[in-house]
Amino acid sequence: MFTKILIANRGEIACRVIATAKKMGIKTVAVYSDADKEARHVALADEAVHIGPAPSRESYLQAEKIIAACKQTGAQAVHPGYGFLSENEAFAKRCEDEGIAFIGPKAHSIAAMGDKIASKKLALEAKVNTIPGYNDAIAGPEAAVEIAKGIGYPVMIKASAGGGGKGLRVAFNDKEAFEGFSSCQNEARNSFGDDRIFIEKFVQEPRHIEIQVLGDSQGNVIYLNERECSIQRRHQKVIEEAPSPFISDATRKAMGEQAVQLAKAVKYQSAGTVEFVVGKNQDFYFLEMNTRLQVEHPVTECITGLDLVELMIRVAAGEPLPLTQAEVKREGWAMECRINAEDPFRNFLPSTGRLVRFAPPEQTMFAAHPKPLHGESGSSVAGGVRVDTGVQDGGEIPMFYDSMIAKLIVHGKDRLDAICRMREALNGFVIRGVSSNIPFQAALLAHPKFVSGEFNTGFIAEHYGKGFKAEDVPHDDAPFLAALAAFVSRKSRERAAGISGQLPGYAVNTDSDCVVVQLSDTGQHTYIPVQVDSLVHQLAHSASARYAVQGRSYDIQSEAGMSDLCVSGLVNGQPFTAQVERGTPKNPLATRIQHNGTRLDTLVLSPRVAELHRRMLFKAPPDMSRFVLSPMPGLLVDVAVAPGQKVQAGERVAVIEAMKMENVLFAQADGLVHQVLAQKGESLSVDQPIVEWS
Repeated sequence: MFTKILIANRGEIACRVIATAKKMGIKTVAVYSDADKEARHVALADEAVHIGPAPSRESYLQAEKIIAACKQTGAQAVHPGYGFLSENEAFAKRCEDEGIAFIGPKAHSIAAMGDKIASKKLALEAKVNTIPGYNDAIAGPEAAVEIAKGIGYPVMIKASAGGGGKGLRVAFNDKEAFEGFSSCQNEARNSFGDDRIFIEKFVQEPRHIEIQVLGDSQGNVIYLNERECSIQRRHQKVIEEAPSPFISDATRKAMGEQAVQLAKAVKYQSAGTVEFVVGKNQDFYFLEMNTRLQVEHPVTECITGLDLVELMIRVAAGEPLPLTQAEVKREGWAMECRINAEDPFRNFLPSTGRLVRFAPPEQTMFAAHPKPLHGESGSSVAGGVRVDTGVQDGGEIPMFYDSMIAKLIVHGKDRLDAICRMREALNGFVIRGVSSNIPFQAALLAHPKFVSGEFNTGFIAEHYGKGFKAEDVPHDDAPFLAALAAFVSRKSRERAAGISGQLPGYAVNTDSDCVVVQLSDTGQHTYIPVQVDSLVHQLAHSASARYAVQGRSYDIQSEAGMSDLCVSGLVNGQPFTAQVERGTPKNPLATRIQHNGTRLDTLVLSPRVAELHRRMLFKAPPDMSRFVLSPMPGLLVDVAVAPGQKVQAGERVAVIEAMKMENVLFAQADGLVHQVLAQKGESLSVDQPIVEWS
């Protein structure tokens, strides 16, 4: 067994590998860029080596620097994590040549299966069901259009070396095929150094289900059940679960056996994932193979009780698999939510900056110790919460890498139990300083179609195609949140009531009725009367009150204090957890309440003050329609227009790059460019003007 390994990665996956290495008594070496000098994975490792500037192409993609770091520190093996060099055949071969063990598949397996074009041809030879398409690299956008027309729209345009939704577009017509090819090629060249593109038929209303495989150097290969990954946005997974609520045992077995057959064809060693597109009749087609550890591997660990990182390390050290196919377990239900630094209320645009507060929910499962806890009845299936993250309180979310803040994983006795546990865990996951997709995740988990398991990869586009708003959450939580806002406000009013010297008749009354104003950006505020049914009273550290809101009664009890970020307690005898943020970016006097995906920005006023508030004039924001604004912080990589140029609606204006994704800004209407206000290569802030129209 190795005594020291180097992790050629960053963020949560680097921390995940370090956790298993420590369990196994193996020393670890971290590598870091300028942007990650204070990162969590650097602090957790036994040693750390600086490998270059912030951009990944100058640091984490520099194979020579990583090999040099291994030699410098005496690391005997490299774990590449996912992304970066994890599926780079040349890097794996170089490690082998240098006598450094690559904790992953052999270079020949990466060459055969990591390349999407080559792997599809191999799957065809192995008589695995594949999707119709054009499997050779395409010369240019004109050829892409002709090929797409030949296959028949819609088609999927994919970079051969792509992954994580990068280098991928769906085209429904010639224009989208032409532009999609160019964008995919640019993203692939910048992210992977390989701009080969291929096209295949886009299966409509598909399920994305993948099989986890594991092979050793003795020729043994097993599959560790499946993962359901159909909840996706822009081809990036949002929620993953294991097992799938869709496929039958017979389909599971057939998919697993095909995945094993494919892995054996290339003498696959280590962990890998075979991805399938599954039709509504459970007909399945090979999509691609990821020759690395997947982001969503924790859900497989939860239902099998296996540490996949440990098994990868043991296989790389030459050990055989410790179990047979018959010994693979499938216990309970696991779910994972990817917590990303993006603003769901601004069309999911990236959000970078400092984590002013980062407080995950209490954990009962941990990376490197994935076995579920024992339940009350002695069953091996019990609930658990796990958080895999590479950030910490006060840390920075840089613009140079992907947007993931953390992965929240839960394990339950069945699917409904897992959903309930995930919703409660999301309620208690506090992130301040940057926006996160937690409200959107909570809304997805409450959607009736998700709860019933009736979804496919188009679920988010179908139900949230026009964006996501707090009031769109598919459940009625506003009356409770209004009562909770009144309850929370009472804390500060109670403190104010204790101030001496108050004028007679103007003293603060803590037990009076109030009006909760639900604030709106448009000035169309909602006024919710809240009646105090019973007096609020203090019992040691606990407070309780009964409120009547819109014909409903809410008996709230909680021990939360004014400084607490979360309010936990009982409402009508049922436990709840909600987040409270005092002061919002637009109103320092407001209180933001979040619960189960619903978010309310509120003011709690007396009835008289609420009546005066209704009469206040709304100050409309300035008219910025003459400008093209940057929708997010990022790097301006291209400006496609010049002063005096006539531009038609739909034409490209600028390209912004942030968190490894290329975002193209198009003209919304015909116009004449008056001036260009930002230059190529400039770092932009949110809402910074780029172009002004005449």
